[in-house]
Amino acid sequence: MRLTQWTDYALRVLMYCAEHQQRAQPVTITEIAESHGISRSHLTKIVHDLAGRGWIETTRGRGGGMRLVKPASEISLGAVVRDTETDFTMVECFDRANNQCRVVQHCTLKSVLFRATQNFLTELDGVSLADVRAHALQTPGTITSSVVRVVPSRTTS
Repeated sequence: MRLTQWTDYALRVLMYCAEHQQRAQPVTITEIAESHGISRSHLTKIVHDLAGRGWIETTRGRGGGMRLVKPASEISLGAVVRDTETDFTMVECFDRANNQCRVVQHCTLKSVLFRATQNFLTELDGVSLADVRAHALQTPGTITSSVVRVVPSRTTS
């Protein structure tokens, strides 16, 4: 299973917000971009998407920025991944409209991969932003815990 760069960056934004949720001033796109070495314009799109999906609230203007809508302990990684990933079609036979596989009637690979994907997401459901936030500042570019490691992949927009 490989997550898109979009989801990786969305998780980084949320983790950064979780790490700084107790401070008086909101988190800014610029500070996250500088902290993680990510394009500010790319993060702006991700922040806009996260706000539209209800994960963060944003305030424009001087002194503005972003904050988590709810506590980090109430935000599961599984929910974020489901919301930000665009495609869980691991193999061709997952896509009914474009499936050209000739062995689909006799193959059990689809069911094995489906269960593996569901188990992956279920495992992430048990991990909150609060569980992984301490790692956000220690290792920019990766999220590391005993449960998950997210590495950047192709950009999806």
